[in-house]
Amino acid sequence: MDKIISMLRELHPDIDFETAEALVDDGILDSMDIVSLVTAIYDEFDVRIPADRILPENFNSAAALGKLVNELIDE
Repeated sequence: MDKIISMLRELHPDIDFETAEALVDDGILDSMDIVSLVTAIYDEFDVRIPADRILPENFNSAAALGKLVNELIDE
């Protein structure tokens, strides 16, 4: 989870990603941020996020993103 938060902070250092729960819904993360995160997650964890899993609810919080990554690692 710490690595996910670090990735998010690289994009938006002014946001408290430990408590934010509507990153996409509130417009904090845009499509370019999501592309950057998908790439960073692949580089860091060797995990590909399939297109059908790139949904707002999976990127609305660091916890949701961490859960997605863990699920994909376990597959």
